[in-house]
Amino acid sequence: MERDMERLAQNFFQFFNPRYAASRHQKRFSYSIRYKVYAEELGWEPSSSSRLETDHCDDYSHHCLLEHIRSGDVAGCVRLVVPSADRSDSYLPYQLHQIPNIESDRLLQTHPEDIGEISRLAVPLHFRRRANEAGKPFILDSHNTNKIYTEEERRNFPNIAIGLYLSSIALVDLCRLKLVLVVMEPRLQRHLNRYGLQFHKISDDFELHGKRALFELPSSELTSNMPDDIRLLYDLIKQNLAQQPWQFPGNNLQLHSNETL
Repeated sequence: MERDMERLAQNFFQFFNPRYAASRHQKRFSYSIRYKVYAEELGWEPSSSSRLETDHCDDYSHHCLLEHIRSGDVAGCVRLVVPSADRSDSYLPYQLHQIPNIESDRLLQTHPEDIGEISRLAVPLHFRRRANEAGKPFILDSHNTNKIYTEEERRNFPNIAIGLYLSSIALVDLCRLKLVLVVMEPRLQRHLNRYGLQFHKISDDFELHGKRALFELPSSELTSNMPDDIRLLYDLIKQNLAQQPWQFPGNNLQLHSNETL
């Protein structure tokens, strides 16, 4: 039983490594992936000569990358937006939308500095390969055989999204926030429930590139509903991120960081 519980974490860290994006160089990886997914693939954002997708909230966000260890490719990104008391122009992304009938005592009673929002989770298309393509070579660049992903690696690609969500929850925990919000599809919330991330719906559905709603998760419930194997993976991800150099948004303190990613 204990061995089964450890298998998920072992498989995850065999192929992936969560990286806190402390430097401007590292954050550009996140902006580039977001552009490829949200602008080029989905067409949700306008094209840009910079080929980077950024917004105002990035200045006061914590950014996390998921590195594919063997190739060094970035398999996904996510951010945690935390408004700063020092910036009168800071806000959470959900506040830009006309979200109907938001009802949450927690949201009303929690100080704005203690609230964060998870957003801009993105996974490149080549890391979302479907099972019906299992018989085809998985090549990013046909001239570089090092970019061929093995069958075992592809079987672990579904762990990318949950790894990113657990990384974002770890950021919430490490920042000692009291409440985290996310705008997502209701069906995604049902999927996350299986992993013990039991977000509470606090608004009516609304249209934003499909049906969406606003959800919340209090700090007291970040890990309390996680199955044992997910909790072990989460603890290791949190430990990993806590040991990395951090650059707090708006802080000019220079931190040492590894920019070889």
